[in-house]
Amino acid sequence: MATMSMSGAESNEESMASRGGKAAAAKLTPEERTERAKNAAAARWSANAPQATHEGVMKIGDEEIVCYVLENEDRVISTRGMMKAMGRRWRGRKYAGTELPVFLEAKNLKPFISKELSAVLSEMEFKTPRGVMAEGFNARLLPLVCETYLKARDAGALKQAQMDVAIRADILMRALAHVGIIALVDEATGFQKDRARNALAKVLEAFVAKELRPYVRSFPLDYFVELCRLRAISYAENMRLPRYFGRLTNNLVYDRLAPGVRVELQRKNPAINGRRKHKNFQWLTDNFGHPKLQLHLGSVVTLMKINKTYEEFKAIMDKLHPVHVPAPLFDWLDNEGQEKQKD
Repeated sequence: MATMSMSGAESNEESMASRGGKAAAAKLTPEERTERAKNAAAARWSANAPQATHEGVMKIGDEEIVCYVLENEDRVISTRGMMKAMGRRWRGRKYAGTELPVFLEAKNLKPFISKELSAVLSEMEFKTPRGVMAEGFNARLLPLVCETYLKARDAGALKQAQMDVAIRADILMRALAHVGIIALVDEATGFQKDRARNALAKVLEAFVAKELRPYVRSFPLDYFVELCRLRAISYAENMRLPRYFGRLTNNLVYDRLAPGVRVELQRKNPAINGRRKHKNFQWLTDNFGHPKLQLHLGSVVTLMKINKTYEEFKAIMDKLHPVHVPAPLFDWLDNEGQEKQKD
């Protein structure tokens, strides 16, 4: 008796399963087949949808609108929120026979749809922070839609039934004139704090190295000569500089390079018994932090040389190279080394 190979058996089973699946599908009603297709599409949709990291409610005029920030930092207004903002009724996911949202589908609006508006016109699907599937539009769409209605109104192209939307658009634009739509979404969702932290993290990554660099003299001799002169201290070669020069250098150099840099450098290079084992500049990156330090020091020394007193020099420094004042948003950083700066 002939025997069937394992691969042949598996192939036969797959074929039978396939025929069985087709036979089962053939018994479904049209409504059941439609539902099955919808479920399959929803599964694919869910798998590819971006995740929202922040959610909130922003208030524009008298309206409260749900908004989100996605993992790629896109700001999104929910579809229902967009409809509510425009004073239009919710009509479900599908547009009414056009490729445009219902609030832009009228033919008399088409000549006023700008390229900038067209670029953000597509509805997007995403997952809320709770993992629920949702739909929305890029937040930049809202002021652009308002602008479209106002242009059409000014051109006398609106129908009477559209005037209510134009009035609402006018109110929204007046509200948005005081604060940008991106800032509104960021404030409502709480993303503004994380945005600042993300920006700070990028700054620190650019400036502060992961490993200690070999010691190479980085501060020019003129820096110390001029600092002694401005502080009325006699300079001598190989002299021991006053310890408070370290605080002055923190203020004049590291506090003015970029936000959070001094704090991070001192975290990497902690003081032990009042002394640091390495120089702070040894923790600056070769390709960015150290070159920025050199540029800054060149400017500092130049300003030192053209001023007669420390007070005059400090006033110009504060104007041209202001200190990056620590803000509450940066409290998550190690507070070590944030001693009060004194002159």
